[in-house]
Amino acid sequence: MTVATPAPTPADKFTFGLWTVGWRANDPFGNPTRDALDPVETVHRLAELGAYGVTFHDDDLVPFGADDAARAGHIDAFRKALDETGLVVPMATTNLFTHPVFKDGGFTSNDRAIRRYALRKVMRNLDLAAELGAHTYVFWGGREGAETDSAKDVRVALDRYREGLDLLAQYVVDRGYGIRFALEPKPNEPRGDILLPTIGHALAFISSLDHSEMVGLNPEVGHEQMAGMNFVHGIAQALWHGKLFHIDLNGQRGIKFDQDLIFGHGDLLNAFFLVDLLENGPDGAPAYTGPRHFDYKPLRTEDVTGVWASAAANMRTYLLLKERAKAFRADPEVAEAMAAARIGELAVPTLADGESYADLLADRSAFEDFDADAAGARGCGYVRLDQLAVEHLMGARG
Repeated sequence: MTVATPAPTPADKFTFGLWTVGWRANDPFGNPTRDALDPVETVHRLAELGAYGVTFHDDDLVPFGADDAARAGHIDAFRKALDETGLVVPMATTNLFTHPVFKDGGFTSNDRAIRRYALRKVMRNLDLAAELGAHTYVFWGGREGAETDSAKDVRVALDRYREGLDLLAQYVVDRGYGIRFALEPKPNEPRGDILLPTIGHALAFISSLDHSEMVGLNPEVGHEQMAGMNFVHGIAQALWHGKLFHIDLNGQRGIKFDQDLIFGHGDLLNAFFLVDLLENGPDGAPAYTGPRHFDYKPLRTEDVTGVWASAAANMRTYLLLKERAKAFRADPEVAEAMAAARIGELAVPTLADGESYADLLADRSAFEDFDADAAGARGCGYVRLDQLAVEHLMGARG
């Protein structure tokens, strides 16, 4: 029996990159299995499926090396498709990884001329992103790194990385574009070691920037899980810092190559708690209000029909998990289990309002009279709570 789920609508803010559905399914060991997709067709098909928006690298929209006339033609056709469908462009980014010129990085290449070229390439696409109404600009430093420790002094590479982002941020400020930057961490692939490999590394780096207030994160499920990280915990910390500017959703099964599976087609329980986190903030409103962006790759085994089926599958999976999370939160037994596990007590400050460490030292119940053995013997009740989550996820509870 198929479970009824609301059809995706633009209100859900589901977005896809041109490079996702447009991936031709080539890999290091095999040629493409699908023909290229026209960005105009992609816009129309995504609109038919109920998507909210579409995102792009500069080279997704305009082939690398195209002259000004050809570039204008591609952009005009894309803009016309957006106008016809109502899709928006909430985010854009720059390809600084495909062409051989970037084999040693864009912002951190040892070659100064290449670094200058990379900055100009980004500036040109920032202009286009602003024209198309984008509010977020993602930086994925896929080539910013090394395979050998002799290749770079990482401290100096981070100087150049910071220099590049500071310059681009000032460019955006001076032009009045109103665009925020989002760094996308990844531990490895295609470089052996990529700079800013995790959410934590990126947060620390952001604090060093001249315009740190306008720079946040675009974490991706697979990228964090490739490093063995818990994606839900990473997103929670990004939210805690006020730095979740964008998010990439997909699926990943363990520490291996970047699989870019359909969202939920990996660690499903983690995906459930991720949706629960995003959709259920402390005040009952969503904790994250930006686009739910699917950065995945349709399986290499699929034809073009399978491409669009996979795009729909991402959205349906998200909506199913959203419904399951809502039911989980509304379940009286879950509420009772949460109370027994003292989930809400964590929100109570350890020191009372106005209490000082002197008051804490004077409180005998906090230490001298505290029964550590009794407290240590008391169970937390997390197994029951987790099992309730699993049962809701599996549809075993209403």
